[in-house]
Amino acid sequence: MLTSTAPFRTFQTLFGLSMTLLFASYAFGHGVAEGDASFLQSKQGLQFWPYAYLGAKHMVTGYDHLLFLGGVIFFVSQIRDVGIYVTLFAIGHSLTLIAGVWFNIEANIYLVDALIGFSVVYKAFDNLGGCQRLGLTIKPQPMVFAFGLAHGFGLATKLQELALDQDGLLGNLLAFNLGVEVGQLLALLAMVLGLIIWRRHRYFTRQAIIANIVIMAAGFLLTGYQLSGYFLTH
Repeated sequence: MLTSTAPFRTFQTLFGLSMTLLFASYAFGHGVAEGDASFLQSKQGLQFWPYAYLGAKHMVTGYDHLLFLGGVIFFVSQIRDVGIYVTLFAIGHSLTLIAGVWFNIEANIYLVDALIGFSVVYKAFDNLGGCQRLGLTIKPQPMVFAFGLAHGFGLATKLQELALDQDGLLGNLLAFNLGVEVGQLLALLAMVLGLIIWRRHRYFTRQAIIANIVIMAAGFLLTGYQLSGYFLTH
């Protein structure tokens, strides 16, 4: 029996946050907001700074990216290891984002986003010791890189829907990706700082279990939402 209501208050906060992020998917999805899409389609030639800004904005508001990255670094205490995981994710994300649009590699948007939701489920499940209990030995570095490929391809499928000007497209994609990485770095710094402070709390171990259960539930809801969209459109 817990002698403090702190864990329960943490659960309420985390659950409310995850629900807010989830319901935001109806308005924003995994792609580009309507106003930003109109802006991108109205521009011609190389537009470095606008694309870089929108890339950073996408990452900072990309709750599916943040949930996954948060899960990846949740129990990682060494800054060096954080850097390795984030670099692998960034490389994977960059490859599929740029190549997917540049080479017009098509895939079903709902299925790609469902895979992204599953990545959130998987990482939270692994944090809770689920993989270990099932006897699964999956190295974290290849896993982070593989899911990075999926996350990047998710945005590529949305950008493919836009009538982007082909003149300066590669430069604009590179600028957009640079913005994504800058936004990711800013979000990561905030998460790392928050986790450092949180780990000093005497109830962190209990709260960490609750937090990862909530993250996993949010991942299931995101996956289910995308799969529902897939079956409703086929």
